[in-house]
Amino acid sequence: MDKPPLTVLLAGPRGFCAGVERAIEIVERALQKFGPPVYVRHEIVHNRYVVEGLEAKGAVFVENLTEVPEGVPVIFSAHGVPKHVPAEAEARHLFYLDATCPLVSKVHREAERHERVGHQVILIGHAGHPEVIGTMGQLPEGAILLVESVEDAEVVQVDDPDQLAFITQTTLSVDDTAEMIGILQRRFPNINGPKKEDICYATTNRQQAVKAIAPKSEALLVVGAPNSSNSQRLVEVARKLGCERAMLVQRASSIDWAALEGVSRLGITAGASAPEVLVEEVIAACRERFTVTIREITVTAENVQFKLPKILSETALSA
Repeated sequence: MDKPPLTVLLAGPRGFCAGVERAIEIVERALQKFGPPVYVRHEIVHNRYVVEGLEAKGAVFVENLTEVPEGVPVIFSAHGVPKHVPAEAEARHLFYLDATCPLVSKVHREAERHERVGHQVILIGHAGHPEVIGTMGQLPEGAILLVESVEDAEVVQVDDPDQLAFITQTTLSVDDTAEMIGILQRRFPNINGPKKEDICYATTNRQQAVKAIAPKSEALLVVGAPNSSNSQRLVEVARKLGCERAMLVQRASSIDWAALEGVSRLGITAGASAPEVLVEEVIAACRERFTVTIREITVTAENVQFKLPKILSETALSA
């Protein structure tokens, strides 16, 4: 029996960003330099496939520093940590490496700068997300007001509208965040914002790529993890553009084939913490059921790279 035809619209850019690549490389190089085990506080990035691959090499993932024994290195995840975490590590004389994405660290420094000049800070983000916990933990408790929605933006109460600033989580919906910022600027005309937006280049680019393929797709698969904010936003962006059958899949085995019944044009992308091997796995699974034609639609090229900590540089590893 002939397989039905399927055109796969493959979004570009997709998958790993520079911050994720750097964080994973920090763990791999630490294992190479110090030997296993190397402890990691929280998932280094939000992807089980990646985490399990690093566990197989000797990484141990924990949620609290109390689970880290003496005498082993510990790495902080790409999402960033509150200030009390490195302080606790130093108090215990633990050797730690910080794999926080440099673009998240930029937001941390903005929060500190605003506090120094007397600004009250509004953070646009999702409560409970590790990045938000880390960012709010850069300042004393209560110093940052969290805004999660347009409704929050309309009612948030501030101490002094003329001494106010906003920052944002790096993995938000570009359009939703712009709407919230617009409300804050209408309510507080003198509010200070970042010189360059806080939503990271990778989040923005992946959302733009979904916007390019979603209107042409009858269904769309986002390869990513349920706890990955940027992956969840890709699903939302696709649905807002009319692709109602947009869904998150962790890997090929979790695809709901019944939901793809009758589809002849399928969009595929991946969140910033999902490796390309999982995209290839999904396409291979499609080939088992369909005669697949691939059209790659790329909206921009990415060439961002971030430096590793000096202790993990090639020179340091060979010493």
